Amino acid sequence: MTTQLTPDQAWQEMLEGNRRFVAGRPEHPHQDVGKRHELAEGQAPMATLFGCADSRLAAEIIFDKGLGDLFVVRNAGQVLGESIVASLEYAVEILRVPLIVVLAHDSCGAVRAAIDGTAIDAAPLPPHIWRLIAPIVPAARKVVAATGVTRPDEIDAELVGREHLRNTVADLIQSSELISAAVAEGRLGIVGANYRLAEGTAVPIVSVGLADDTALDAPR
Repeated sequence: MTTQLTPDQAWQEMLEGNRRFVAGRPEHPHQDVGKRHELAEGQAPMATLFGCADSRLAAEIIFDKGLGDLFVVRNAGQVLGESIVASLEYAVEILRVPLIVVLAHDSCGAVRAAIDGTAIDAAPLPPHIWRLIAPIVPAARKVVAATGVTRPDEIDAELVGREHLRNTVADLIQSSELISAAVAEGRLGIVGANYRLAEGTAVPIVSVGLADDTALDAPR
């Protein structure tokens, strides 16, 4: 089992794994038969990752982790919903993870769809897809209001993605008393990071509950 880490220690472990991945020197830990047998008795992941379902965001590969290291929850655009929050609460309360990483990425199709949805003449999307990406639209509209750019093809998708990432972290804290209490108690940290597809780096954008927090209301 994984030794319990502090939120800062867990994030440093994640960063170190990502650095190995970027450098092309992964260690591929905890992927042996012995570890598989050990985990049959239970799990104690070092962190939870809530990320976009994009096929290029394979969590254990990006952070050079293995079996039992990460409790992973994913959907397109890392959009909060009841089942997502419940899964994250389970990780925090039952599995006692010290860290939640919310992982976005550049060139996100869900973000692009939300931006395109701001157009007055936007073609309707299938209802399930629209309901999924609708929470990203406020981030797109905020960027439009801040920049004055209104044509969807000219709106900066990276700015929208970062705004949505900040909104997701803030909404998670506001929507879950359990998670906000764990942060207040000092036993949980949350990091919102953006994954750069070409470079392979996970760049922190916002954090709470860590020693060097980037405030949710900090300049974008």
